[in-house]
Amino acid sequence: MSDASSLAALSIEVWLGTYLNHGINGFFADYVLQEFTTARMETLIADPKQVIHVHENTNGIDGFIRVTSENPAPVNNPSETEISTLYVQPRHHGKGIGKHLLTAALDHCKTSGISSVWLATNAENSPAIAFYLARGFVHVGETYFVIDDQQYLNNVYAHQLG
Repeated sequence: MSDASSLAALSIEVWLGTYLNHGINGFFADYVLQEFTTARMETLIADPKQVIHVHENTNGIDGFIRVTSENPAPVNNPSETEISTLYVQPRHHGKGIGKHLLTAALDHCKTSGISSVWLATNAENSPAIAFYLARGFVHVGETYFVIDDQQYLNNVYAHQLG
């Protein structure tokens, strides 16, 4: 629970930096400030369907991954386990943190008897797409991320655990 505020702040930083490349307007600011709060993070941490792994350096958390069970993929895929979030501070990209977090999450899934996982990422997020494809994920369909009346194309990827 003591990490909740750090996870919320990291989420805001990564989300804004990844998806708002041309400025921040009220629509997205309102979404981010409502979605990424300490209270919401505390709720996720307390939820037994969520598993969160964090990566810390000497100064604090610089990345985390969240796995959600009992959450069926939005496409024809047998997995009900989602890699819901993988956030690494941009200044720490390229240091292996994302790979380390993903490996920890996949190892947790294997140990828990889970045979496959899925995730969705913005269809325009080329770095994330390349990252997941390089780690054995396969494109299995599309879905939309919806905020109010606006929708954004997301690719859905799956990974079979061996």
